[in-house]
Amino acid sequence: MRKQNGFKDDFLWGGAVAANQVEGAYDVDGKGLSVQDVTPDGAMGRITEGPTEDNLKLKAIDFYHHYKEDIALFAEMGYKVFRTSIAWSRIFPNGDDEEPNEAGLQFYDNVFDECLKYGIEPLVTLSHYETPLHLAEKYDGWKDRRMIGFFEKYARTVFNRYKDKVKYWLTFNEINSVLHMPFISGGIKTPKEDLSDQELYQAVHHELVASASVTKIAHEINPEFQVGCMVLAMPTYPISSNPEDVLAAKEAENTNYAFTDIHVRGEYPGHLLRFFAENGIDIQFEKGDAELLKNHPVDFISFSYYMSVAAAAHPEEYSSGAGNVIGGIENPHLEKSEWGWAIDPVGLRIVLNDFYDRYRVPLFIVENGLGAKDQLIQDENGQYTVEDDYRMDYMQQHLAQAKEAVKDGVDLMGYTSWGCIDLVSASTAQMSKRYGFIYVDRNDDGSGSLNRYKKKSFDWYKKVIETNGENL
Repeated sequence: MRKQNGFKDDFLWGGAVAANQVEGAYDVDGKGLSVQDVTPDGAMGRITEGPTEDNLKLKAIDFYHHYKEDIALFAEMGYKVFRTSIAWSRIFPNGDDEEPNEAGLQFYDNVFDECLKYGIEPLVTLSHYETPLHLAEKYDGWKDRRMIGFFEKYARTVFNRYKDKVKYWLTFNEINSVLHMPFISGGIKTPKEDLSDQELYQAVHHELVASASVTKIAHEINPEFQVGCMVLAMPTYPISSNPEDVLAAKEAENTNYAFTDIHVRGEYPGHLLRFFAENGIDIQFEKGDAELLKNHPVDFISFSYYMSVAAAAHPEEYSSGAGNVIGGIENPHLEKSEWGWAIDPVGLRIVLNDFYDRYRVPLFIVENGLGAKDQLIQDENGQYTVEDDYRMDYMQQHLAQAKEAVKDGVDLMGYTSWGCIDLVSASTAQMSKRYGFIYVDRNDDGSGSLNRYKKKSFDWYKKVIETNGENL
């Protein structure tokens, strides 16, 4: 029987980053440009003609040249797993190249070898908001069905290359975010306001087919591979017990459930088909699409969890939850982070139970953390550190709720805290929005030594891992 009074013995503790937020070296060793290299203000900001000096991601924290030092620190914390992504444009600089870039492949060989040296399992996202810029400019990203073939070629290349080094794979990061951030998430250069629902959901279909296809390819290359989807989880509460508000919340959640429904159950759910019918959307299925979706479900569901939102039948009557990544209305019962994100530990238990009740497949929390303005200080021994008790409190509360979900019977594989080392924020492109257990000396104006310093939370998380979550 599965352990139900706490995290299982082989629970995968670790941390998570994305290549575009840590690596830097944007033009080193043959790497091509990605959509991140032209979005200096973050996920929903301006798109520039090319790389600009104000884009912190071009250098980020220079993990490209510091990965040995950083992975050693992760090992010191006791990580069992390290989630990162492969920058697609390091492997295929344009995305549609005939041959891969050997220097890029070798870099990830080096990173994964370094992880394995310490007994850390790599958990690798194939596409983490890093579509090659050429694919966005020439094909309008995932609007074009030819993207499926480019993605299959890229996935096959890295699956074969790392088949003995990487066991855990994710296809698309927060795939449901394409509905809100089509350029960053889907490489779709057409402005969101000019995109029709038909075009947007056809692009979604292309991504979903690609996800199923590379899941099939992965299992053919190595049957031991574990392939997961990755969604942005955001429980939606009715603002009142008015049945109309309850229904509004249900419909909002269904928009996100559609993605996991298709990844796990292999077919479009009825509520989405109704939405299509009522909005004149006609998804073009090519021969074999339905079979791919049905026959190649993911092995597990992974997700990010930062906040919950509230919904109402008449949202204009309430205050907007503008600080939240994807809107909603303000929940008066919750505190907020410095960036206005609702803090809701209990929501994590709700998400875990809802996903597991619905799908009965293993779950993996691959992003969770607190973005905050940290202050670097010197302690009594003259060592630089950050007194980030607020971060420990945030994580303690969320991990306690994850443990409650395990007691409820949820099959939880692991937990990778987001931004385990400070990185450039995806939403705001700031360094000052810090998540890590390790402080990186870099500032929003680009200054800083890039020196690494352990925060107070470093030792706290180390003890959490050592005790398998008993010491929270």
